[in-house]
Amino acid sequence: MIPNEAHQYTGITQLLHHFKWTWIGIFAVDDESGDHFLRALELFLSQSGICVAYTERIPNQFSFHDMQVFLDMAGNILPPLMDKKARTFVIYGDTLTLMGLFTLMMLADLGYGENTSVGKVWITTAQIDFARTAIGQGFNFALCEGTISFSIHSNKPQRFQSYLQNTNLSWSKENSFLREFWEQAFLCSFPSHGVPVFPDACTGEERLESLPGVVFEMDMTGHSYSIYNAVYAVAYALEAVYSSRSYHRAMMGSNEFELQDLQPWQLHQFLPNIWFNNSAGETVSFNEKREMVAGFDIVNFHLFPNNCLFRVKVGSLEPNEEKSFLIDESMIMWHRNFNQALPLSVCSDSCHPGFQKRRKEGEKFCCYDCAPCPEGKISDQMDMADCRQCSEDWYPSNNQDHCIPKFITFLSYEEPLGISSASVAVSFSLVTVLVLATFIKHKDTPIVKANNLEITYTLLISLLLCFLGSLLFLGQPGKVTCFLRQPAFGIIFSVAISCVLAKTITVVVAFMATKPGSSMRKWVGKRMANSIVLSCSLIQLGICVVWLGTSPPFPDLNMHSLAGEIIAECNEGSVNMFYLVLGYMGLLSIISFTVAFLARKLPDTFNEAKFITFSMLVFCSVWLSFVPTYLSTKGKSMVAVEIFSILASSTGLLGCIFSPKCYIILLKPELNKREQLIRRKTHTHTHLSLLYY
Repeated sequence: MIPNEAHQYTGITQLLHHFKWTWIGIFAVDDESGDHFLRALELFLSQSGICVAYTERIPNQFSFHDMQVFLDMAGNILPPLMDKKARTFVIYGDTLTLMGLFTLMMLADLGYGENTSVGKVWITTAQIDFARTAIGQGFNFALCEGTISFSIHSNKPQRFQSYLQNTNLSWSKENSFLREFWEQAFLCSFPSHGVPVFPDACTGEERLESLPGVVFEMDMTGHSYSIYNAVYAVAYALEAVYSSRSYHRAMMGSNEFELQDLQPWQLHQFLPNIWFNNSAGETVSFNEKREMVAGFDIVNFHLFPNNCLFRVKVGSLEPNEEKSFLIDESMIMWHRNFNQALPLSVCSDSCHPGFQKRRKEGEKFCCYDCAPCPEGKISDQMDMADCRQCSEDWYPSNNQDHCIPKFITFLSYEEPLGISSASVAVSFSLVTVLVLATFIKHKDTPIVKANNLEITYTLLISLLLCFLGSLLFLGQPGKVTCFLRQPAFGIIFSVAISCVLAKTITVVVAFMATKPGSSMRKWVGKRMANSIVLSCSLIQLGICVVWLGTSPPFPDLNMHSLAGEIIAECNEGSVNMFYLVLGYMGLLSIISFTVAFLARKLPDTFNEAKFITFSMLVFCSVWLSFVPTYLSTKGKSMVAVEIFSILASSTGLLGCIFSPKCYIILLKPELNKREQLIRRKTHTHTHLSLLYY
């Protein structure tokens, strides 16, 4: 007629888990039932992450004959009671177990001068009944304040309160049990029954409702409610037996029906099918194991100034329901030493978000330190065992306690760096167009004609495309821009460097051809320069065609390089091909620089080698510094580095090679005449003639 005790283990575990009490003590009666309770409960606790700090056994029979033994037992329970971390204790046993424990606690106070009752939460099982008269007489219930108890579920049958309120001895003088209870409860004696035990006389008109709750409860207790339901269950079983035998008598024609001959075991087959509603409005039924389908009430004990305990139902533990554990924290009154704050019963302080548990060596898993989350991980809840990674499109906050969505970044035209880059590119493009226009306008002048007019035009057009090509690196990358920008950059720059190389080689070959009997004369002319430009450019073009045909660049979202950003970038497809393009361009630059450097001391009048040497020095310096800088930057900074390198190297070529010529054409036109360019020496005149024609 009472709920299965195993259901109570689940309830205790859920209660501890609800209040986050993970470091507890257990006092259990020292017998077989206590052994079973410890084995069963510790399994539930370990599965829920709750540690048992102390386990103490209380004898089920106390003997005061040997006071020293009793004091030794009191000393044994002192350490757990004095532990300020373990504030919650589960007590298993009966009422005598509770009395023995509290007696030992009071002896510990007397023997050691410490208040062992301060700051404890007691959790008792349904076997302990606070309403026993033996415990209610003169006991100091300050220890029990705030106790949370699991009790057998009860309710109020109809007219039960009225029955208790009208109960007196005037109508039941022959009830010896009631008389004895009356004397014990009201601390009075009936003079007509021998020597009076108490000095006050009982009138028989005392009211039960005037008794303290720990002596007598006006509400029906769980044990009484079980007996009440048991009586009705037996009555319904007897009715079922009677109906069955009446049916048998009708079928067999027998008139025999002796109810007094019925044996108790004969009711067993009828009990599982019993189902009825009692007068309290609750349904009573049994499961296949012939156990009553019922739960537990969770009760909190409030202490009044007159040392009276009052039971308040604060929750319930229902069987076979989705939300079986229910509790109302607002109705709970804790021990006054807690100042109505939720008591803590943990081995270690809680780890706040941003930290994770780190177990202490040699101690139970409930004892741990709090360690910050590793870089790149977060913990967004209290007491997390491990930090976790944010998803790819989120990143950890500074405190590593939550994830923040990443935002997509790219070098746009609207931001200052993009505006300045675009402005510089457009400005130098216009300058290049002006230079080209100047050279076209003055194409018949000696200084323009002196170094292969077609190569000069090709170089200026390639520089113009270099400046404009840098604009492909601005804005959000798309399929077309990613497909074009790096190959176009490689091909255009290769054409420009090939033109510079052709100019330099032309000067060198021209001076070598002036030597008597030189076979280099046949190489002097436009054919050699055009062949150099065409062949060097075609090699780079072939590399880019292979690159685009095998593993072309494509738009990509880089979520890992920067913590708070998703970088919209162009994936190069094949990094090896990208660096092959850069390597080939670097090889052409080094060859051009070397040739120009060797030819720098040729006569100034005809020689561009000095300017080409300086321009290639600038060009090589820019791109040598580009590689480590490019590899060490991320995001839009990487794109900005490449744009800067393109603009700087292109500007170096434009300024170093063409600014001296533009200076003469525009500001010193008197020097742009054939007579001024021809020196008196015959061999120098020959040089000019070779270059000029």
